[in-house]
Amino acid sequence: MSALLNVQDLRVRFRTMGSLKALTTGTADPFIDAVCGVSFEIRKGETLALVGESGSGKSTIARTIIGLQPAVSGGIRFDGEELIGLKAAERKSYLRRMTMMFQDPVGSLSPRLTVQSLLIEPSRIHGVSTRDRGAEAERLLRMVGLPADFGRRYPHQLSGGQARRVGVARALALNPDLIIADEPTAGLDVSVQGEVLNLLARLQDELGIAILIITHNLNVVRHMADRMAIMYLGRIVEIGSTQDIFDQPRHPYTQALISANPVPDPDAVLNRIEIKGEVPSMLRRPSGCEFHTRCQYAQDICSRVFPRDADSSDDPAHSFKCHFPLKRISADKMEDRP
Repeated sequence: MSALLNVQDLRVRFRTMGSLKALTTGTADPFIDAVCGVSFEIRKGETLALVGESGSGKSTIARTIIGLQPAVSGGIRFDGEELIGLKAAERKSYLRRMTMMFQDPVGSLSPRLTVQSLLIEPSRIHGVSTRDRGAEAERLLRMVGLPADFGRRYPHQLSGGQARRVGVARALALNPDLIIADEPTAGLDVSVQGEVLNLLARLQDELGIAILIITHNLNVVRHMADRMAIMYLGRIVEIGSTQDIFDQPRHPYTQALISANPVPDPDAVLNRIEIKGEVPSMLRRPSGCEFHTRCQYAQDICSRVFPRDADSSDDPAHSFKCHFPLKRISADKMEDRP
């Protein structure tokens, strides 16, 4: 199946100081690289999760895909059409087919609009005629399991879970092919998180929507994602099927993240792997493999040479950037060192 979304060697930079200050301080390159050569694809009806610590570049990628953040270089192809370089009017028709759910379920909704107005607003912005606003809002509310009278409420009258359902309904207003969900369970109780994830999974099955999930919650990933990509300092360090990565992580960073994931079993024997130190600043990226300053397996070459992409011998779709990847030793166990 061909890719619905194809991101190729995407690079995004942020300015750290103004031109005058850079000139007076002698700063030749007043930028930081927030996203460094990221590539991935999402097929129709598939869920891909971007995973990593805060500041790894996950949300920046999402904002760049929908045009809120410009890219320095690389490509973003949606259904075969290159989006980078398109004028706003040309890009608008493609943006109707992708939508974003922002992290704060209540704060992302305008407090001055009723739920009905919020659900109709995307159609108005994109010039899609709606004969009966009330009926359309009721249809969207039914899709996410909310009663019709919620259309008269304002965002402050909603609980976090209800606001998230309204956000899902709003995301569905234009019948998109792709939903980008930034931390879809953030700020929600555990029981409500499960309800929201089940809702997204059901709607995906019914509508065939592709979903890009931005999260650091591995339980969300395991519940929802077909594939996952692990990010560190603006790069993807491992990507593959969710099941394979959970069973057989190849990058030490991935192994540490999975080992720290809470397990809902009081009798489970946990073997947590602590990551030493803090995440380095993007202003002062470590040389070589950028994870070597925190990696318990690092050797001399790791601090000098940036690792190339390598593929798992039995699964070319599972790739990673590591000089000394963890070895596969059985179907259900991973060696604790390279």
